[in-house]
Amino acid sequence: MTQPTVLEIRSYINSRPMSRMQWTLTVLCFLIVFCDGMDVAIMGFLAPAITGDWGISKPAFGLVMAAAPVGLAIGAIFAGSSSDWFGRRRVLLGSVFAFGVLSLLTALAQSPMEMAVLRFLTGLGLGAAMPNTTTLLSEYVPEQKRSVLLAIMFTGFNFGSAIIGFVAAYLLPKFGWHSVLVFGGIVPLALSVILFFALPESARFMVVRGAPTDRIRHQLAGVTGQDLRAVSEFTLEDEPVTASQPVALLFTPTFIIRTLSLWMCYFMGLLVIYLTTSWLPTMIKDAGMPIETAANVTAMFQLGGTIGAVVVGFAMHRVGSKSAISLSYLLGAIALIALAFTGLTSAALALIVGIVGFFMSGGQTGLNAYAPGRYPTFARATGVSWMLGVGRLGSILGSSIGGVLLGFGWDFRGIFCALAVPAAIGAAAILMNELHAAPRTQEATR
Repeated sequence: MTQPTVLEIRSYINSRPMSRMQWTLTVLCFLIVFCDGMDVAIMGFLAPAITGDWGISKPAFGLVMAAAPVGLAIGAIFAGSSSDWFGRRRVLLGSVFAFGVLSLLTALAQSPMEMAVLRFLTGLGLGAAMPNTTTLLSEYVPEQKRSVLLAIMFTGFNFGSAIIGFVAAYLLPKFGWHSVLVFGGIVPLALSVILFFALPESARFMVVRGAPTDRIRHQLAGVTGQDLRAVSEFTLEDEPVTASQPVALLFTPTFIIRTLSLWMCYFMGLLVIYLTTSWLPTMIKDAGMPIETAANVTAMFQLGGTIGAVVVGFAMHRVGSKSAISLSYLLGAIALIALAFTGLTSAALALIVGIVGFFMSGGQTGLNAYAPGRYPTFARATGVSWMLGVGRLGSILGSSIGGVLLGFGWDFRGIFCALAVPAAIGAAAILMNELHAAPRTQEATR
């Protein structure tokens, strides 16, 4: 195939079928998000064992539960957005390696304060992973496939969260909670070796940052599997940029409404997801059921979310992002009310938990797939990472407030009825993003 002298990267990627390396990149990003999901969910499964081992109260352990989300928020905002300056690949490699090492160190913690500090540092490493996998993959796949492929990638988060639940159910009775943390550290460390040799840099980022043409050619040819030696210049069509700094762009008149509404929706979704996954195992155990049952039932939330992520991804492609994501959050609110009235001892508990996960995690994954297209390449990682970072305040609140509410005497029904409210607010927020944002390019609506 004869190549033009000047090649516009976005159109070139959109005009071609997926190459083997593009599929490989999808798998690599899936595995990064898988490790992220394992680590984010791990403390919820270990909380009953650690509080029993150390003899501390549930509210006291809330500090440990909230430490990683705080680190995630800070890591997403600073480390995540740093890839708009230093590159997607470099930041991702450091992130995966860091949270693998820190998870191993957490297994050696001797007190709640030590564990909280290590979980905070782990969160810093984790914070850069999600926005950069989202950004890197969105910049290398055809726009017509982006929603579905990003949704599939994000099933790694739900799958990882579910797998660590089953791993915890197996390892806890035999080897104790330390062994689960060791497992959670070894997996990302092994992955970091693979990423070092296989993970590419974003060609779009390289164009925006003025990288040498030979480097861009080498990177893009390696990903697409095509001979690009005839190309003498690479260009990129993107939304107009009216700010000199990526962060400043988020608050310009064109982008501020979409920025704030994405923050609100993400905050509300994470509040629901984190309170559920962090404290449901403890509530089930307190109802008199074995810890293995608590872990397995909570894992159903993640399995439901895995299926929901794929379904919502296809729905976004078929009926539009606004309808698919908003409806998922709204049905999640209804499912939370159904869960509240099902009760902890019901035979249908696992099924209803799975349905809640289907809608809430499905909608949250859809939001992750939707957000990158709302920003140009110049500030894409910054836009996504700030959404994740500010939205992580919802995960911090959800992780910590569960223990407080239980300490105040709130019961299972009251907590999950209350969670329907933020789910409904999330549904409204995504509608505001779509209805009130400034006119969009084709890139922004995918």
